[in-house]
Amino acid sequence: MQETVLPGANAPYSTFIYVLIPLLPFLGFLLNGLLNRKLSGTLAGLIGSATVLGSFLISVMLFLNFEYQYTVQLFDWISVGSLQIPFQYQIDQLSLIMLLLVTGVGFLIHVYSIGYMHHDENVGKFFSFLNLFIFSMLLLVMGANFVILFIGWEGVGLCSYLLIGFWNKNTAYNNAAKKAFIINRIGDLGFLLGIFLIYLTFNSVQYAEVFQKASLGEFGTYGVGICTAITLLLFVGAMGKSAQLPLYTWLPDAMAGPTPVSALIHAATMVTAGIYMVLRANVLFTLAPDTLQVVAIVGAATALFAATIGLAQNDIKKVLAYSTVSQLGYMFLALGVMGYSTALFHVLTHAFFKALMFLGAGSVIHAMSNEQDLRRMGGLRKALPITFVTFLIGCLAISGIPPFSGFFSKDEILAHAFEHSKVLWAMGLLTAFLTAFYMFRLLFLAFFGEFRGTAEQKHHLHESPASMTFPLIVLAILAAVGGFMGAPMFTGGHHYLAEYLAPIFTYSQRLMPEVFSAEPDHNTELMLMGLSVAAGLLGIILAYVFYVARAQRPAEDEAHRSAPESLVYHKYYIDELYNSLFTRPIMALSSGLYKFVENGVINPVVGVFGRAVNGGGQLLRYVQTGAVETYLILMVVGIVLILGLNFARF
Repeated sequence: MQETVLPGANAPYSTFIYVLIPLLPFLGFLLNGLLNRKLSGTLAGLIGSATVLGSFLISVMLFLNFEYQYTVQLFDWISVGSLQIPFQYQIDQLSLIMLLLVTGVGFLIHVYSIGYMHHDENVGKFFSFLNLFIFSMLLLVMGANFVILFIGWEGVGLCSYLLIGFWNKNTAYNNAAKKAFIINRIGDLGFLLGIFLIYLTFNSVQYAEVFQKASLGEFGTYGVGICTAITLLLFVGAMGKSAQLPLYTWLPDAMAGPTPVSALIHAATMVTAGIYMVLRANVLFTLAPDTLQVVAIVGAATALFAATIGLAQNDIKKVLAYSTVSQLGYMFLALGVMGYSTALFHVLTHAFFKALMFLGAGSVIHAMSNEQDLRRMGGLRKALPITFVTFLIGCLAISGIPPFSGFFSKDEILAHAFEHSKVLWAMGLLTAFLTAFYMFRLLFLAFFGEFRGTAEQKHHLHESPASMTFPLIVLAILAAVGGFMGAPMFTGGHHYLAEYLAPIFTYSQRLMPEVFSAEPDHNTELMLMGLSVAAGLLGIILAYVFYVARAQRPAEDEAHRSAPESLVYHKYYIDELYNSLFTRPIMALSSGLYKFVENGVINPVVGVFGRAVNGGGQLLRYVQTGAVETYLILMVVGIVLILGLNFARF
């Protein structure tokens, strides 16, 4: 295993190189924002794409020349008593992988957006927000302490609000943006409390110092049990940002934004922030087995729950949204069973095939004149051949069909789950079957059969421009071959990603060596792979039977459905439940406070003081009228009062 050099070593390049990585997208944000109305769509897109490409190229250079972990201090930031928080970047294996992912996939999404958003009147503002999103995510993954991570964490939350509600003339889109923002604030409160508790326990928020103290058992008077409290609070933040039960409901509604936004949020940036945070703090979670159990259960439950909802969705982007929630559940399942490198493996492969499918869905919507209902599509594979082939690769990858990328990472998660809990493994396997079914349901409804749209839509069907198909092709290649960075053991290949990431988990390995050294035998590994692939193939075959061989079509919204069908179709009425339990009572309380407290108490009291001051002012203004006779009268009155007071004394 590669020796770990703790952060603090001298950086091999000038500080300016590291500053450039987030600075370039920030410059793109400023340029596109200031010149919004003066830029053409192509020029705005070129500025936005070029800045992210610059960050990607620098990240590639750092990755290729990386030898040891180090920190880069920009300046002393917060210094209050014993609280010392420098503004530092930490460059290690985890941050480099995330830098490549965020800037690489982010660049492809920017290029795609040039064609997709070309005719929007605020295209400059759109690319400005995209650049700010990338800047915030880069800050999140480069920070050397929890406070800088939290700044980036909040930054991506702000940008998601701006981008989801980008078409702000639509009230439904604005509501979706507010929903995402508010639900994330619930999770962020837990995350912030966790950071406070970390400082109280370790007297620091620096990664290197906190993790070293934790590994040595230096918890002060709190004891190791404090790690459970810290990690549970951190996980609350991850539940909000990465859309886990019960804080997942914002993510499907985030589809309100332009499709490139959906790809950016769902693939490589915001929703992976929770997984990144747990990976970064892995030693704390290793010391809290109870929290890990909660993480695994929540992850498995979310994966299965969201997959069942995906079975009945008819909006092409909503299907992909629930698929994202489900796949994030897989990642947390891996984290909960201490498959740390496996979780990041699935983050990478998921970024490839999910970005591909969202951009493919955008290509379909673009060709269909903004139609998103699968019931109005059909037969598109002939008119959109590149979109069809690339989308098919994405569906095969997410369904876990070899040799596509999702097969390797998903099967590795299931293998870890099998060693930990047969129940969690069974939930993961069932999720794999459902995922294959609803993804190929989407594929067959959109690309096979007869066209079910209008004559005008059929007349305008065309493949997307090169700026949109080029990212699809690149992502399809990555989705097809990306899994080979982690070949299964029975093949005799190397798990390059796990080997590369090993130093990140050094402390956890020292604490739990038996978990990291455990390896399933080849027969068990082959059996688990066979069952997983069989589940995926069964889902594909059933989808083909229903939607191609039998040519079944989803029922219209007003059609009668059985109770189970209605329950799934209406997403288990979770949004309605939340509205009844939380939204309406809070709105009623706010209305009551406004009516009886603000209008009934506060306003009258304030009004009394206001009227008193106003009345006093009205009286006093007669003292300064400018009329000489008034001054003479007041002078006489004053003299009389003074004389009267003097006589009264005698």
